Amino acid sequence: MAVVEEPSLRLLRGVDSIYALAAAAIERGHALTKIIRDHAGHETLGYDAIYEGNSDWRLLVPLDHPAGPALTLVSGTGLTHFGSARDRQSMHAKPAAAAAAADADEPVTDSMRMFRWGVEGGRPEPGKVGVAPEWFHKGSGTILRAHNEPLDVPPYAEDGGEEAEIAGLYVIGPDGLPRRVGMAAGNEFSDHRFEKRNYLNLAGSKLRTCALGPELVIDPAFDSVAGEASILRGGSVLWSKPVRTGEAEMCHSLRNIEHHHFKFESHRRPGDVHVHYFGAHSLSFGDGVRTADGDVMVIWFDGFGRPLRNPVQFTRPGDEMAPLAAIPLT
Repeated sequence: MAVVEEPSLRLLRGVDSIYALAAAAIERGHALTKIIRDHAGHETLGYDAIYEGNSDWRLLVPLDHPAGPALTLVSGTGLTHFGSARDRQSMHAKPAAAAAAADADEPVTDSMRMFRWGVEGGRPEPGKVGVAPEWFHKGSGTILRAHNEPLDVPPYAEDGGEEAEIAGLYVIGPDGLPRRVGMAAGNEFSDHRFEKRNYLNLAGSKLRTCALGPELVIDPAFDSVAGEASILRGGSVLWSKPVRTGEAEMCHSLRNIEHHHFKFESHRRPGDVHVHYFGAHSLSFGDGVRTADGDVMVIWFDGFGRPLRNPVQFTRPGDEMAPLAAIPLT
């Protein structure tokens, strides 16, 4: 465990995880920053070599569960950003000729219609409940990848595309109340080619590895956050685009997103960890980019530490059925 003090990392004493720090803060009723200060040691490490992967030390995901990845739920909210809504409308819209002949009462896709509901009711007055955003399940903690770790395109997938996002990281206290530990830059990573076939494929397109980090930021500014998403191929920039996130860039407030995630009783199980992606501004897929094995995705947001970098790793497609073992009945 370490605190970033550029260009160094200050090691923490007597603690082995962010989860342990959060649990101590909840138990003692102290601010997380105070708990961190109490554990600050004197030893420091150079950040550069660790960040580049040239050290025996390596970066892990910013938050996980010490009892195992099954106790971490990874999820997300879509159709939150004005830019991504345009990409999704284009992705699922009918071809121009068909659209021209379509019923005049159906001028937009279901994706755009849901986005408009968010514009109309996603930012309620304080204490009020707004309209529910699009919600999706990513998986358990087994799908989380740290900085420099590969993002996998499995054999059954059609593509792997970046989604530059900020994610909220939470621990559920013994009282069943969620506490936001902090936020981190993330790459939500999805199969957009599969999703494009039909918007009902969204759920399956999200069941992929995703990246988080390299740093956890406690109580960051989340109004309007500038960033950049890039894809490198052979060491050169294949695609790059400025992105923005934060509440000013979204049709849903952060509080409304959090309410609709944690309103479910099963999402408030004491001790669990939650990683929730808040949505993307723009996608390279919307610009016609298709990733290839060995591409490197780079995600950066101002105020969220060093850029998150992950190579893309394609697995050779195959025709094998998913394994299924029979249970003996006699």
